[in-house]
Amino acid sequence: MKINKFVMPELIFGNGSIGLVGESCARLGARKLFIATDPGVLASDWFEQVTASCKNAKLPYVIFADITTNPKDYEVDKGVYQYLQEECDAIVGVGGGSAIDVAKAVAVLATNGGSIQDYEGVDKIKMPLPPQVMVATTAGSGSEVSQFSIIIDSEKKKKLTIISKSLVPDIAIVDPQTLMTKSPHLTATTGLDVLTHAIESFVSIASTPLTDVQAISAIRLVAQNLRPSVASRMNKEAKAKMAMASVQAGLAFSNAILGAVHAMSHAIGGRFLLPHGDVNAILLPYVMEFNYLACPEKFLQIAQLFGEEGSRRSTIDSGLRAIEYVKKLSADIGAPQRLSEMGLSESDAPIVGQVAIEDACMITNPRDITAADVERLFKLAL
Repeated sequence: MKINKFVMPELIFGNGSIGLVGESCARLGARKLFIATDPGVLASDWFEQVTASCKNAKLPYVIFADITTNPKDYEVDKGVYQYLQEECDAIVGVGGGSAIDVAKAVAVLATNGGSIQDYEGVDKIKMPLPPQVMVATTAGSGSEVSQFSIIIDSEKKKKLTIISKSLVPDIAIVDPQTLMTKSPHLTATTGLDVLTHAIESFVSIASTPLTDVQAISAIRLVAQNLRPSVASRMNKEAKAKMAMASVQAGLAFSNAILGAVHAMSHAIGGRFLLPHGDVNAILLPYVMEFNYLACPEKFLQIAQLFGEEGSRRSTIDSGLRAIEYVKKLSADIGAPQRLSEMGLSESDAPIVGQVAIEDACMITNPRDITAADVERLFKLAL
């Protein structure tokens, strides 16, 4: 039997769990916390629950909120300076993927030194990291349970993909109530990011039975709950199930890695600073169509998870219906449909092809792919 490995943090899930941040840090032996977040989360009513829990645990803290969408290397450097100056010894990330990825990157540099560029790739981190507690406030990135951190190299204008088991947080906290403050657009695009994680990890050449069970559940949950979650901020059941889908998709891709959608999205986001979820939403059906040839049976399973009828005698037809389903879902919830809507043009294709083909996520794409293939997919999505 093949040996499979699966990494994940301790997971605390449920309404009100955000109030357990302080207690969780105390259990890890923390004495002073570095809390990384973004300005939007910092201004929210429920962020006070985080700081209140730290006070109740008698843990002093500093807040670092100088973080933007598509976080940059210099933002990480600022965070590291504050972490060291304040003599912190534990990291808390509160927010979506941007805040959590910065929190992880600060943890790396505060203990390992150097620049974040030194850690691009797989397993470059040598020294142990400080305790990490990550709190997800969007059903999207899955970073709170993953071994990934994505940071932009501001000079080269590219996203650095950092993968290491050291980046798996000690504790992940997921409170579905925080999703009720998100706009319909953010709910839609982060939800499609969840679906992209689930599908790419499911068809990844590094998938295992351990990752497949997570990906399958996430695909089913998105199919059943993304539309109602976008339709109503107050639909608590849909929010909770999308939060669970995000966790499960995060566990799947953390262990099976991803594919061409994310490699292309990293290239586009790093160069043009476009929202990650928006780009994934546009690219997903085109990459699915390209990858279908490599694993038609898995695409049949995806179609069945979407509720599309089909039998093994019509694998091709059923698999293609999965692609059409994704296109319709994206349109129904108001996600962007074309890269040209975001200001991109045909002239951008060569640089995207060149950068994407070198991304670590491309290694596990199920179908062999070249820079020319990436350019063609880019143009199809314009």
